Amino acid sequence: MVTGLKETLQSNKKKILSLWIDRTLNSYIASGFFKSSGDRFANPVGVNIREGLTRLFDLLLDKADPKEMLAPLDQVIRIRAVQEFSPSQAVAPILELKWVIRQVLGSGRNKRPSAEELDNFDCDVDRLALLAFDLYSECRELLYKNRVHEIKSGRYILTDSACASALAGNKKTGCAGVETS
Repeated sequence: MVTGLKETLQSNKKKILSLWIDRTLNSYIASGFFKSSGDRFANPVGVNIREGLTRLFDLLLDKADPKEMLAPLDQVIRIRAVQEFSPSQAVAPILELKWVIRQVLGSGRNKRPSAEELDNFDCDVDRLALLAFDLYSECRELLYKNRVHEIKSGRYILTDSACASALAGNKKTGCAGVETS
């Protein structure tokens, strides 16, 4: 039986979000902590990922305007932009939603939405991923500008207590040419 995609996804929302959030948090080294703690102050990464992905899913179901998706998308991508993720790893969770949906709809006795509806939803997710990449790029650019500004202003001496060569990534020699490792 073919049913509407929105109804099918809405009825499987809890499973979809659980798997999507779980897979996203698995990409972090401390994934166990991020999954277990729901305290906003002790675990801001886990809480923001959960809230952002949940809101994005709801907005995708409602066919919301991309401008409405910026805030929850920023909530997820900004965190990933300041960590050691490559650009593809940073935006991968958005694209994983397509895989998650197919896993959930393929298991059990779920009603199958039409192929056309799934294709349209996939396009919406792809557009969201492109928007996520734009946000990631903006965040990284701002991060690099701030680093350059710190080096130029000399603030790194007060904030990092590392020398400019260490900040520039010279791992062989640090301040005054002293070998660091």
